[in-house]
This record gives sequence, C-alpha cells and structure tokens, in this order.
Amino acid sequence: MALKIGFIGLGIMGVPMARNVVTAGFDLLVFNRTAEKAAPLEELGAKVASSPKAVAESADVVILMLSDIQAIEDVLHGDDGVLAGMPEGKALVNMSTVSPAYTQQVADTCAARSIVYVDAPVSGSRKPAEEGALVILAGGPEAKIAEMEPLFLTMGKKVVYCGEAGKGSSMKMAVNLLLGTVTAGLCEAVNLGQKCGLDTETILDTILAGPMGCGLYEIKKPMIIEGSY
Repeated sequence: MALKIGFIGLGIMGVPMARNVVTAGFDLLVFNRTAEKAAPLEELGAKVASSPKAVAESADVVILMLSDIQAIEDVLHGDDGVLAGMPEGKALVNMSTVSPAYTQQVADTCAARSIVYVDAPVSGSRKPAEEGALVILAGGPEAKIAEMEPLFLTMGKKVVYCGEAGKGSSMKMAVNLLLGTVTAGLCEAVNLGQKCGLDTETILDTILAGPMGCGLYEIKKPMIIEGSY
C-alpha cells in the first residue's frame, strides 16, 4: 500500500519539497498556517487539511518543515495539534533545523506515545530544494529510515544515516559550522582583494577556477558582485 504523506510548513523550503513529493506520485495532504500558500500544491493534486491534527489522523508519515522551535511546538501540541491526532506506530519526521537538545525532547515525547520519530534536517537551500537535490541528514530507527528512503529521495539526492534520533540535527550543526566558516573566509578574501584594488568579479572568477571553487561560492558570487544579500 502506498504511503500517505502529510506535510506541514509551506515556506521557502517547504513548498518545493512538498511539490517534489506530490509530483513523484505520493498521496499528499498539506497544512500551513497561511492557507493560501497551499494553493499551488492543491493545483498539483495535494489535499489541504484544516489543522495539524487532521494531517496526523490521515497520514502514515507526517513531515514538519518549519522555521523554528516555537512553530514546531505550535503545530505539535493543543487540541488541534499533530500529537492529538497521531495514532501509535505512525511516523513523525522533523526536517526543520533545530538544536539536538530539542530534537531529543521531541523524540522522548514521541517514544512515550509509541510514535516513530525521525529527525531529518537537510543540507541545501532553496535552489537544491527546487531541484530535489538536498542531502537528507537522518537520525532515528535505521530500518524505518531505509523504508522511507524512496520518499526522501523525491526531495534529495542522498540520504545519510547519521545514527539514533538527534544525530541528524547534530550533523546539521556540524555542516552549518563549516558553511559559516567557509563563507566568512570567502568574504575576507574578497575584501582583501578589493582593498588591493582588484576587481570583485575577477577575484571570484579566480577563486572559482582553482581547487577552492565550489557550488556554494557559485551561489554567493552574484550576491557579492551586486552587493545584494
């Protein structure tokens, strides 16, 4: 039997991720606090739920892609929350970027209710989300993650099993640390070149032509040249 997927959170990342799920043929039910954001997905065949509880009651797997901890708390708890409608044995997948400590808190809450919990934050931004080229950093029961790999691969190009619940969020923190470090290094290099009188575009072309060239710098290049962040 095909999995019924619930998707909560239709922001910059959530909309393209949910679009890739429904266009891959999954039965998709979505919810967003700003209801009009669900319209493009409804046109593609997704159903729109009236509440997080309604999503949890109908779906085999509920995915959260939300902005922060407070947003997650708001959709999980209360009379209309996910936890009020989710039966035992179903799976909750949090793809939002949150701290490992909070991830473990949610995992404990789910375990007490016999709900399978997977933390699966993503490495990548809007363009990889649109292209289905995210890297899924998954923590939780290995067999369950393997079972859901076809679902994850509608949204990403690779699924990395990181360990028990919480390890996906830990991996995301490590990746984000490197992301911040290399971006700061790029900016320092460009700043030095500019102060030496070098053309900004020439600096970036030089960096990208050598062994330090990477996709991240390609994304940042037009922003730096235009001064648009």
